[in-house]
Amino acid sequence: MPQDNLTVIHVQQRTENAVAGLDVRPDVRPADKARHDQYLPSAISPPLAVTHACLRQAARSDAIKLELQADLAAIEQEWKSFERHADCTVFQTFDWLAAWQRHIGIRNGTSPAIVLGRDDRGELLFILQLAVETRSLGRCLIWLGSDLCDYNAPLLAAGFSHLCHADRFNSLWQDIIALLRAEPRFRFDWIDLQKMPETIGTQRNPFLNLQLLAHPSGAYVTNLAAQWDEFYAAKRSSSTRKKERRQLKQLAEYGQVHFVDVQNRADVERTLDTLLNQKARSFACMGVENIFARRGYRAFFRDVLTTPQMEKMTHMSRLDIGETIAAANVGLRFRDCYYLIVSSYHDGEFSRFGPGRAHLNELLRHAIGCGFRRFDFTVGDEPYKRDWCDTELRLYDYLAPVTTRGRMAVAIALAFRRTKRFIKQTPALWHAFSKARVLAGSISRR
Repeated sequence: MPQDNLTVIHVQQRTENAVAGLDVRPDVRPADKARHDQYLPSAISPPLAVTHACLRQAARSDAIKLELQADLAAIEQEWKSFERHADCTVFQTFDWLAAWQRHIGIRNGTSPAIVLGRDDRGELLFILQLAVETRSLGRCLIWLGSDLCDYNAPLLAAGFSHLCHADRFNSLWQDIIALLRAEPRFRFDWIDLQKMPETIGTQRNPFLNLQLLAHPSGAYVTNLAAQWDEFYAAKRSSSTRKKERRQLKQLAEYGQVHFVDVQNRADVERTLDTLLNQKARSFACMGVENIFARRGYRAFFRDVLTTPQMEKMTHMSRLDIGETIAAANVGLRFRDCYYLIVSSYHDGEFSRFGPGRAHLNELLRHAIGCGFRRFDFTVGDEPYKRDWCDTELRLYDYLAPVTTRGRMAVAIALAFRRTKRFIKQTPALWHAFSKARVLAGSISRR
């Protein structure tokens, strides 16, 4: 919306953990690619709650040497060094996944099974951040942290796709499976690799060479303009902009409207508690499970948002109306992209005036002001994402049995996901299903 019509006040707090003189919101449009690749911090991760014995085994597939690691701490520095220049997303960064394992994976008995591929000089070609977990129908090979990663994929060295063509990757994948199953603690009955994108950075995802299933949901990204006014005018009609200016004035009748860039630790924790409580009420109204009530989830988000070495990567903001937190979000910052991963809004009296929408507008303005080139709304088919986005990302799952028990698990999972995708891709069915879910939720709360 035009600056002249805004009454939103932007507030940036000073973090207690910031180093003197360090801007915790760096410009991500560096003058050269070398600076771009150094965007991630290289500080040492806090010690893991549990460490596992280091496993070093080797296999060979056309001169690619495989190494299996169970101890995240043992490969922390090499992983962090590799992620600075590898093709990957923010969800493959070491600190994010180590925090997931520390708070959630250990509680669920998940065992990291990290596969590293090297050339004949010992240089890393890829990291596959896999894990084995026990489910009701057997042991399953998954992506580490899959439930809280919107995109799952390996970290790839530049040029890996030219080195490893389709037939070679299929052979390599069989070697990886054999390597894992040769160690008793990593044996599994089936494979369930979810939410894999078609591309990883500039490269084609090598897992597309396998027989994949379309994931039930897509993801949405918008390319940002250099200036907010230009971007906003291109994405919103004049009538919509007029309506949103009117709603912003209506929100201001309840108190002064502030966009707050939350950085102070105590305020981060207070805002996070409000956000998760707002999400809990929203999930209850929709009749869906509150995933943030699962063991370790709240502690995970509190950790990643308050740990000093992750402050450049994580971001929290909110929209205050008077003394009320009207909307809030958690985002991730990686290279030239801002990832929106969790958002919420107040469901009280002024909710009809769109506090969530007003907050999103200011968050997009904030991302543009920080120099980000892309804004990723991540996984989910909510209609508002299509209003902003110019790119839809198709995601894929890989399901495969390796034992008789695994065949039953895969058959059940395939039937469920195909049905889910069919319903979500059929508007009339999805509308009816959503209404039925809301009704069931309201009955269960009585």
